[in-house]
Formats: sequence, structure tokens, C-alpha cells
Amino acid sequence: MAKKIVIVDDEKETREMLKTALELEGYDILTATNGLRLLSTLYVDRPDLVLLDVLMSWIDGFELCRSIKKNTEYKDIPVIFISAKKSKEDIEEGLACGAIDYFTKPLELDRLISKIKEILG
Repeated sequence: MAKKIVIVDDEKETREMLKTALELEGYDILTATNGLRLLSTLYVDRPDLVLLDVLMSWIDGFELCRSIKKNTEYKDIPVIFISAKKSKEDIEEGLACGAIDYFTKPLELDRLISKIKEILG
């Protein structure tokens, strides 16, 4: 059975590009435009990995990651940030709130796919 990845990004182009690339690698892809949609996806579909943007409406990615990691049901789901925020402080905050990696935009897609394969096997 294919591993499930949820892409959480308010930019449609980013979601579609990642969805296409990861489906070609054999992953089952779900998408969400914001944190509220992610929460319902976690409950209904339980993904194996979350790709998370930082800058979104309703709740930012850092807060969302913290809430995932505080929840005993979902804290074991790996989170990787994909963001245009690329300062050293942003990357440190992303890792401090529980993400296992932080990729900046423009995205190095091959490197991201390699990381996902490493995590999901």
C-alpha cells in the first residue's frame, strides 16, 4: 500500500507541483490549503508524512506543527517544512517545534524526494 503524504500549502501551484512529483514516485497524495483542513485530514486519513508551509491563513505552520507534536495521536507523524521563510532563525524555529527537516523555496525537488524516501522507506 502506498504511503500517504499530505501537502499543506495555501499556494495552489506549490501543492500541484509537489502532488504531481510525489505521485510519480508512487506516493498517495492528499492536499490541504490550511491548518484547519490538515486537522480533518489527520483525523480521517492519517498520513505517513506532512509537508507543511509556514505562511498560511488561520494558523501559521510553526503553531500547527507544535499542535501536531503535542497531540498523542499524531506526534509520531514526521513533519517537513517547505517555506519561503529562509532565515537561520526561521529554520531553527521550524526544527525546534518538531519538524524533522526544513526546505526553502525555491525547492530542490530531488533533495526533498530523497529525504522523503529516507524517512518513509
